[in-house]
Amino acid sequence: MARKRGQVTLTDVAKLAGVSIATASKALNSRDEVAPATRLRVQQAAEELSFQPNVLARGLISGHTRTVGLLTDELSAARFAIPVLLGAENALGNEQMSVLLCDARGDAIRRRHYIRTLLARQVDGFIILGDANDVRPSLTRDIPVPVVYAYCESDDPADLSVIADDAGGARLAAEHLVGLGRRRIAHITGNPGYRAARDRASALREVLDTAGLPLVGEAMFGEWSQRWGRHATARLLAAHPDVDAIFCGNDQIASGAAEALRESGRAVPGDVALVGYDNWEVFATECRPPLTTVDLNLEQLGATAVEHLFAVLDGNAHSGVIRQPGRLVVRESTVP
Repeated sequence: MARKRGQVTLTDVAKLAGVSIATASKALNSRDEVAPATRLRVQQAAEELSFQPNVLARGLISGHTRTVGLLTDELSAARFAIPVLLGAENALGNEQMSVLLCDARGDAIRRRHYIRTLLARQVDGFIILGDANDVRPSLTRDIPVPVVYAYCESDDPADLSVIADDAGGARLAAEHLVGLGRRRIAHITGNPGYRAARDRASALREVLDTAGLPLVGEAMFGEWSQRWGRHATARLLAAHPDVDAIFCGNDQIASGAAEALRESGRAVPGDVALVGYDNWEVFATECRPPLTTVDLNLEQLGATAVEHLFAVLDGNAHSGVIRQPGRLVVRESTVP
């Protein structure tokens, strides 16, 4: 009678692969002292036998629980937090690790409670998830296990933070417009209290300066909303009717800008090319015409944070800031 999956042991895997139990264990745990060919043979044997390691026993032996605490302040900001969380969870799941998620909702008392709760569960490490890609106070001194910050930057340079490259994404957008031959480029963006808004505006100016082009008017800061996009675009067209491109700080603003351009009789992209930011599909793909925009690669950002947490758990600690590059998604608002 065939052996059931739950009855397969490491001894069975080692026997089929022709190695010792110790070597089989090292191979399945990706230890460096195992030769690649041997590791592959053990992995093939484990797959053939449908071997599932006893995660609890492995944790007791290694001193690790194979769980990570993910602490956020604003899970309600799902547009940004959820994709990062999904990327982190996928990366952890690939390594048969689990996530314990806690949302402090911006409350310091709740945050301290969750830190104590997660530590009591003996998590191997923490990922601190931000909601605005901005600087936040470090929590590392209260957490005696490895910590990585994702979509936020710790104010302690000794910490490791993985953030979206807002300036790099803005450069992609600006270079795209300049490369299309646009010479009268304006910028409408959100709240200047957000570092993302300031970084994107500064990067646009740098690209225009390099190209020998002026920014049309001044960068227009306001709300991250369609309403602001409509209002600011109407003001822009009244003051600078010869504008031929607008780079917007997010897709909501760009969607509002598209409405105002259409109402003014300007064709997009024939008269005015339009670029958004975030690749928020409910706005970017439903806009008329669909928006060229910058994708933040948030799921990859979450996976990158996990990779660096693994490195710290393996004894390869790093500090500083890692900027996850975005990508330009070209649609009909710049290229017919």
